[in-house]
Amino acid sequence: GLGIRVAVLDTGMYFLHPDFAGRSITVQTFVGQPVLDLHGHGTHCIGTACGPRTPPGCTPRYGIAFASRIFAGKVLTNSGTGSSCSVLAGMNWAIANGCQVISMSLGSPTPVQAAYTAAGAAALSRGSLIIAAAGNKPGAPTGAPANSPTIMAVASLDPTLIPSSFSSCAKIEIAAPGRDVFSSVPMPRRYAIMSGTSMATPHVAGCGALWAQSSPVLRGINLWRRLQSSALRLPFPASRVGSGLVQAP
Repeated sequence: GLGIRVAVLDTGMYFLHPDFAGRSITVQTFVGQPVLDLHGHGTHCIGTACGPRTPPGCTPRYGIAFASRIFAGKVLTNSGTGSSCSVLAGMNWAIANGCQVISMSLGSPTPVQAAYTAAGAAALSRGSLIIAAAGNKPGAPTGAPANSPTIMAVASLDPTLIPSSFSSCAKIEIAAPGRDVFSSVPMPRRYAIMSGTSMATPHVAGCGALWAQSSPVLRGINLWRRLQSSALRLPFPASRVGSGLVQAP
């Protein structure tokens, strides 16, 4: 992910985490609270997408784009809640900062929102790709913003590569590991295991950063297409897994 800007729009980041010492980190809050993540969700997602290649001690590797530039936008409060206004402000910030990959592990069970679709289109036109969680409502359709046609929706897979029971369905572009995912959280816990399409999304974002580094042509819609065309096909309907399991270059 060297040279690639990855934005994670979430509950912020615990940027004092020792695993991220020396990293290029740009932060911004949109919810009237300091960016420092006191919830854990955002730090977990950033860990998956951008965590270190070699964590200290016997800690297993959990990060993908370990050389990327991190842009942490706090669009959800420390209680994990937020508004569409805050989320859209974060999306515009990430696009304006030239983030080639924008990861959004958030959503609501609402129909397609025109504002999100417009933001997704703006991102694609400027060489950015927005990747969002499909949602964690079994049998329910993909929520917003992932249900917008200009935003890539991610479903969750179990370690056995079957669709996770909690993963929403319908508009799905790709799938990634989302059950029992190990990653970073605020100190003093340091690490934790979480599950959800929220955990699957940064896997796609991290792989997207690797693909983006591999070629300057892989930006926006071209990056979207490469992620889908390179995915490992799975024996499940596209409404559950999209093109299949995301692959690194």
